[in-house]
Amino acid sequence: MAIATINPATGDLLKTFEPLKDRQIATKLDLAQQAFDSYRKTSFAKRAVWMQSCADILEQDKAEFAKLMTLEMGKPYFAAIAEAEKCAVVCRYYAEHAADFLADTPVKTDASNSFVRYQPLGIILAVMPWNFPFWQVFRFVAPALMAGNVGLLKHASNVPQCALAIEEIIHRAGFPPGVFQTLLIGAAKVADIIADDRVKAATLTGSEPAGASLAAAAGKQLKKTVLELGGSDPFIVTESADLEAAVATATTARMLNNGQSCIAAKRFIVVEAIADKFEKLLLEKFQSLKIGDPMSPDTDLGPLATPDILHELDNQVQACVQSGGKVLTGGHVLSRPGNFYPPTIITDIPPGSPTEQEEFFGPVAMLFRVRDLDAAIKVANATPFGLGASAWTTNERERDRLIEEIEAGAVFINGMVKSDPRLPFGGIKRSGYGRELSIEGIKEFVNVKTVWVK
Repeated sequence: MAIATINPATGDLLKTFEPLKDRQIATKLDLAQQAFDSYRKTSFAKRAVWMQSCADILEQDKAEFAKLMTLEMGKPYFAAIAEAEKCAVVCRYYAEHAADFLADTPVKTDASNSFVRYQPLGIILAVMPWNFPFWQVFRFVAPALMAGNVGLLKHASNVPQCALAIEEIIHRAGFPPGVFQTLLIGAAKVADIIADDRVKAATLTGSEPAGASLAAAAGKQLKKTVLELGGSDPFIVTESADLEAAVATATTARMLNNGQSCIAAKRFIVVEAIADKFEKLLLEKFQSLKIGDPMSPDTDLGPLATPDILHELDNQVQACVQSGGKVLTGGHVLSRPGNFYPPTIITDIPPGSPTEQEEFFGPVAMLFRVRDLDAAIKVANATPFGLGASAWTTNERERDRLIEEIEAGAVFINGMVKSDPRLPFGGIKRSGYGRELSIEGIKEFVNVKTVWVK
């Protein structure tokens, strides 16, 4: 499979890369193991200096990194700037907190001294997606390297320059050679790398099929995995909600990253009493969005990342229409160069139709009208996914029910679902398992060692 930079706004092929050969992969694995043997002995203080330097580089050169992200996968430039800044935040967060998170934890037992120690595992393979080409990697890098592990990155094949830039950032920051390396390889090589005894665990953010494949390969080797997969996040609006705020956030939440986010709001579930007004306001917001060059500061919506994603999204929309869904706006591929799809709203989706269960990875909102809160929760949970959920209410009883009854890894009340280094991030059901970020994230890839001394 080609590893190349193709501008999604124009379709132009800009740069190609030759995938690594087996002997080159072997050399990188050797270097990673050598690096771990010494790097694991470095102090938290020294690692923190290097990680703070990563943050400095990300902040100083954010314009350069943002242009690279926009060029390779089409996110609006302003969003790419914010992504680089957020990567700096997660680097600083773990630089400041890793030592405390992984400090020995004393436990009173019948021993003279007993405690829990957290130690690094070794080489961790990260298989990362294209949609947040810097953030997805740094939210792995910061805790993994601060814990004393070393990393190998198999990035998505359409963002090779982002992958190489991240390796260069970590090198420039002062981390020893081999502590983090990018592998320009196809997906077919992943199983062989996981099978190598020196690779101790793997993490993947991506599609369900990719997650299942990685988990199966790791399972054969009895190696741990953390998976963050797809989502079809509900956005519930009750009668008591602040409707103007809900609609404004709904638009932002659906169009985030050109609609290509696992935690983007995708299913808008609105109580019947306010559904007409919500629909009218949402339609106005969607129709006011500007589609265009993602480098332009006034562009709201750029292109989808690849032609395949564009055509798959359109096929889903047409299937939804054929099953009885009604398009209020958008609903067709735009006749212009690049992978552009307009903001789209679909309503009147028949209960039980196949598309009701799918994830739409693009600027398409599905609007569901429901009788009451009971029905809203039922629709929200009637999906194989369980990543995030946003719910809008000013009623305390409704809030408590939504927090308790929504089946998801995160519930945001009167706000947009987002990741935050201070909070654990991950899903349930077919949205994956394990957690990233916060104290839970850094402890995913350590040996939790019980120590008992008499």
